[in-house]
Amino acid sequence: GGTPTGNGSTSNSQVIQVVAAENFYGDIVKQLGGSHVAVTSILSNPNVDPHEYESNVQTAIAVSKAQLVVENGNGYDAWMDRLLSASPNNSRVVLVGANIADHKLPDNPHVWYGIENMPAIAQAITAALKKLDTADASTFDSNLATFRQSLILLEQKIREINKKYRGTPVALTETIYLYQAVPEGLAMLTPFDFQKAIAEGNDPPADTVIEANNQITRKEVKILIYNAQTVTPITTNLQNKAKNLNIPVVPVSETMPPGKTYQTWMIDQLNTLQLSLATATGK
Repeated sequence: GGTPTGNGSTSNSQVIQVVAAENFYGDIVKQLGGSHVAVTSILSNPNVDPHEYESNVQTAIAVSKAQLVVENGNGYDAWMDRLLSASPNNSRVVLVGANIADHKLPDNPHVWYGIENMPAIAQAITAALKKLDTADASTFDSNLATFRQSLILLEQKIREINKKYRGTPVALTETIYLYQAVPEGLAMLTPFDFQKAIAEGNDPPADTVIEANNQITRKEVKILIYNAQTVTPITTNLQNKAKNLNIPVVPVSETMPPGKTYQTWMIDQLNTLQLSLATATGK
């Protein structure tokens, strides 16, 4: 029951308590839930390596009270699984981005970087919100339509980059950017085993380190796409070599920077990439 008021809320609807393991999922929940959700995002600092996160008491309390939890899964945020099992709750809805994503790359948990994964993830979040607050279902549906519409700009930008720069040889410090580099048609020269090791916080095989360095010193790559969050002496060295040779370095972050939405974060990075490709190729 409850009569809908002008702002799309109802007199009997309560605010859904949500915990997101990462702030980009938290932002998407806010866009989809509007005033009907209160979101706590745990990983929200783009200057901290997410792989080194340790949960604390506040986090545990937030998870224990949450009606909806959104995590990435696929080993990316295993600490969240520990928090969930520490406070069992049958009525809590848990969504795992990597299990919902329908365009998954092998050995690569960074599904939120795949713009084409977001409709399915947003759809699942919307379904959960409707289940927890049926009175506001129509608001959630309309927010979902708005969100999906907003992804078109990102999809167009990726197509634009593909059209102009397809086949351009690039270096990547880790696997996170493959979710955009693949649809952009860029030729990723850095050995996959190097990228995967850096992404997982391990030492890359020695031969791949030599190869990644040689690709830069020989100027076989036009740009270096650099994860500014998982920084190691090896990746710092690559970045310095690239800068010394005037190879543009394009920083990307795993965690959404403050003051951004998912969409503005992604479009800003895509614009930076496009400018760097233009500089590097003269196209």
